[in-house]
Amino acid sequence: MMTIIIYILLASLSFTLGLLFFKWRTESRIGRARNHAEQIRSEARKEAEVIIKDSQALVLKEEIRLKDQLSREKDKFEEEIRKKENEIHKEQLQLKDKENSIKQQMDEMHKKEKELRSKEQSVEDRKRYLENKQEEIDQKHQEALEKLQQISGLSREEVIEELKNQLINDAKNSVAKIIKDIKDNARDTADKEARNIVVNAIQRTAADHSADTTLSVVNLPNDEIKGRIIGREGRNIRSFEQATGIEVIVDDTPGAVVLSGFDPYRRAIAKNALERLIQDGRVHPGKIEEIVEKSKKELEKEIKELGQDTVMDLGVHNLHPELVKLIGRLNYRTSYGQNVLLHSIECAKLCGLMAAELEYDVKLAVRAGILHDIGKAVDQYQEGTHVELGVELAKKFKEHKIIINSIAAHHEDAPIMHPIAALVMAADAISSSRPGARRETLGNYLQRLEKLEAVAIGYEGVTKSYAIQAGREIRVLVENDKVDDARADMLASDIAEHIQGEMKYPGHIKVTVIREYRASSMAK
Repeated sequence: MMTIIIYILLASLSFTLGLLFFKWRTESRIGRARNHAEQIRSEARKEAEVIIKDSQALVLKEEIRLKDQLSREKDKFEEEIRKKENEIHKEQLQLKDKENSIKQQMDEMHKKEKELRSKEQSVEDRKRYLENKQEEIDQKHQEALEKLQQISGLSREEVIEELKNQLINDAKNSVAKIIKDIKDNARDTADKEARNIVVNAIQRTAADHSADTTLSVVNLPNDEIKGRIIGREGRNIRSFEQATGIEVIVDDTPGAVVLSGFDPYRRAIAKNALERLIQDGRVHPGKIEEIVEKSKKELEKEIKELGQDTVMDLGVHNLHPELVKLIGRLNYRTSYGQNVLLHSIECAKLCGLMAAELEYDVKLAVRAGILHDIGKAVDQYQEGTHVELGVELAKKFKEHKIIINSIAAHHEDAPIMHPIAALVMAADAISSSRPGARRETLGNYLQRLEKLEAVAIGYEGVTKSYAIQAGREIRVLVENDKVDDARADMLASDIAEHIQGEMKYPGHIKVTVIREYRASSMAK
C-alpha cells in the first residue's frame, strides 16, 4: 500500500515536473520568437527609415533641379522679352524716321507743287507774250513782204520761197549752236564726273594683260629624247598629235620641242602630257594615250579649282557649278590675243567699282562683269555667237534678268534695260581698248584704218581724213566756206554715228573736225 502511494506520488511529481518543463520550454520558445520578431521589426524600422531618407533626398534633388530649370527658363524668357522689346524699339525708331522722311518728302512735294504752279503761271504769261509778239512779227512780216515785192519786183511766192530758204539756213545754224551749247554744258558736268569714276576704277583694278601665242615650248633634258618622241618611223609623234590635236615641231633647236596649235586648252594638255612622258622615259603609243587622258583629267580639275578661286576672290556666291567650271575654262580662251578670264575679271572689278560710285548693286554688277563673256567658253564647240550662247547659259542656270540683259547688250545686240548693263558695256570697252590689251594682225589693222578714213570722206565739205593713234582717233579736214563752226560740231556727231553703225572695233574712236581759214597775199 505504501509502495503504491509512493508510486502515485512519484507519478504525480513526475507529471508535475514534466508539465513544468514543458511549460518552461514553451515559454522559452515563445520568448525567442518574440525576440526574433522584435529584431525583425527593428530591422524593418531601420530599412523604412533609410528608404524614407533616400526618398526625401531624391525629392529634394528633384525640387532643386526643377527650380534650376525653372530659373533658366525664366531667364531665357526674360532675355527673349528684352530682345523683342529692343526690336520693337528699333522698329519704332525706324517708323519715326520713315515718318519724318515721308513728312520731308511731302513738304518738298508741296514746295515743288508751288514752284510748278508758279512756273505754269510764268509759262502762261510767256505764252501770251509770245502770242502778242507773233502777231507783231506776222504784221511786220506782211509789211516786209510788200516792201520787198515793191523793191525787187519779185512775185509774192518767190519772195516767200527766198525767205523760207534763208529761215531754214538760219534755223539750222541756230539748232547747231544750241546743240553745241547743250553738249558743252553736259561735258562740264556729266563728262567730268564720268571720267573721274572711270579713271578711279581703272587705277584700282590694275589687271595684267596676256599676249598669248599659238606656240608652247617644252624643254628637254637632252637631245637624245627627241628620237624617243619621234619613235620608229614617226609612230610616237603621230600618236601624240592624234591624241592631243596639237602639232609637234622637232627641229634643230637644242634642248627644246615646240607645240603648235590655236586651241590653248589642247596645247596645255599636250604640254603637260609631253613633260610627263619625258619624265617617265617610256614613250610609246599605249603610254601616250594613258598620259594624255590623265593630263585631261588633271587639267579639268585645275580648271574647276581656278573657277572656284576666281569667284571666291570676287565675292560671287551661289553660282551653278557648271558656270564656275566654265569661268575657269575662260583661262584657255583668247580674243585678239587677250586672255578672256583676265579680261572678265578686270571687267567684273571695273563694274563693281563703278557701281559703288553710282550706288547700284555692287554684287550684281560684279556678277554681270564676270559672266558677260561666258559664251566664249563654249563658242568653239557649239554653233552661235558668244553672246547668244552666253544668254542661253544664263537662262539655263536661272541667272538674274539683269545678268541676262548685260550679256545680251554688251555688244549692243540688244537694248539696255538696266544701268548695270551699261556699266558692263563700258567696262568691256575699257578692258579691251587700253594699250597692249589686244593684238591685231597687220592686214586687219590696215583695213580698219582705211575703212575708218573712207567713212569721213563721204560727207559734203570734207577734203581729207586721217586715222591716228592706232585708229583711236580720226581727224577730218573740211572746207572753210562750206562748213561753219556750228555745222562742224554736227558733222562730227554724224560721222561718229556712221562709224558706230558701220564698223566693228574695240573701245572708242574720237572724231575731230578741223576747220580753219587761211588768208594769203602776194608782195610784188
